[in-house]
Amino acid sequence: MAGILFIISAPSGSGKSTLVNQIRSLVDNLEFSVSYTTRAPRGSEEEGREYHFTTCETFERMVRDDDFLEHAEVFGKYYGTARRSLTDAQAHGKDLLLDIDVQGAAQVRNKVPDAVSIFVMPPTPDILATRLRSRSRAEGDVSEEEIQRRLAKARQEIENYREYSYILVNDVLARAEEELAAIVASERIHREGNIPVQDSERLMKLAEGCRQENACERIRPVLRAFGLPGEENGTT
Repeated sequence: MAGILFIISAPSGSGKSTLVNQIRSLVDNLEFSVSYTTRAPRGSEEEGREYHFTTCETFERMVRDDDFLEHAEVFGKYYGTARRSLTDAQAHGKDLLLDIDVQGAAQVRNKVPDAVSIFVMPPTPDILATRLRSRSRAEGDVSEEEIQRRLAKARQEIENYREYSYILVNDVLARAEEELAAIVASERIHREGNIPVQDSERLMKLAEGCRQENACERIRPVLRAFGLPGEENGTT
């Protein structure tokens, strides 16, 4: 049985793209949905690899034709996931990973209630700002106003973490990579039964530690760093 839909979301600059690239190289039978966007390519990005780069006119036509599983506007640019990404993955007996923002994730959860949702948190605003500035320098355009706008947006997005099944705090990349791989393996074991997975007990335990209800200790300092309240269940 295949066809598990994994949703991964994170504020811009949280290292989500690096995690996605790593999981694609580490995990078999996992398709990656290449989203459509109207923004211009950044750095070494290539058409069809990171995104399908398209025009506003084409994107709006696809919206009218109901071609998207989800779509959203972020910082004045459109992003969307084509419906055929999921059907194609299922037809080939593979699971699908969607790299989408908070708005898009909410749309997908409404349409695919059994999707597995994962939220990646940056550890602190300072670390996030450093990552954003480094990326901006690499792209040749450092705008402090843009950095501050993205930090404010990150705070808003982190407030939605309760909507996700799993939480990763990307403070140590190698650890976050291992946790993400464990989540995929654990969900496959739960849904497919006794499939042969090497070190399955350790992977399932690692994944369980990332479930939102079990990740309070790791979530709490992130919420404090971003000036956000916790929950009554102990994340304050």
